[in-house]
Amino acid sequence: MESKFNYYCLLVLFLVSAFGFSQQEESKWKALIAFGVNSPSQSGLLEPFEAKGVNFPTINLGVQHMFKPQMGVKVDFGYNRFSNAGNSPDFKINYTRINAQFVYDTSKVFFFLPEEMSLVFHAGPGYTMIKPLDIYRENKNSYLNAMAGVELHYGISRAVSLFVDGSYILGFAKDFDPVIEGVGSFNGNMLTVTVGVSISLSGCRTCN
Repeated sequence: MESKFNYYCLLVLFLVSAFGFSQQEESKWKALIAFGVNSPSQSGLLEPFEAKGVNFPTINLGVQHMFKPQMGVKVDFGYNRFSNAGNSPDFKINYTRINAQFVYDTSKVFFFLPEEMSLVFHAGPGYTMIKPLDIYRENKNSYLNAMAGVELHYGISRAVSLFVDGSYILGFAKDFDPVIEGVGSFNGNMLTVTVGVSISLSGCRTCN
């Protein structure tokens, strides 16, 4: 009985300490959602396939935690679809990725920006999954990636900011072997440009 009592006392003490620390620290949690366009590298497609230069949609969803005022991490999921250009055989591809990224907020570095604006850099490794559609759907592909980008945030309240993000995703894919597995598929890099909203999920002393 005494051991259980001691256990509960330690548990309560831990929760109280954790709660108190969370109220004092400057870190915060954020949810991010963004929509935009993508541009895949033509080198990731076999001839005579060619993708449009600009494709819609790109959808990014993420959760971010700042463990210091300027530094943090985020995990985000991205969905992209692109299709053939006018002079190419027909194809459509779903490009899905998941990345774990380091985040660096420059708001305390770039003093020339207005108070409500900040530049946020992010970069980290991830995993890409390629799913061709229609008649090429069997030629799925997956590989590791590295992603880097920059976001320009504009705070509209203590809890919400709007942002524009430009990111480049470098794919570490092997050549198609046999080549027939690359018909209607993709093993290249991708550029994305999105517009989104960042919403704080915790205390807002450091919200943009």
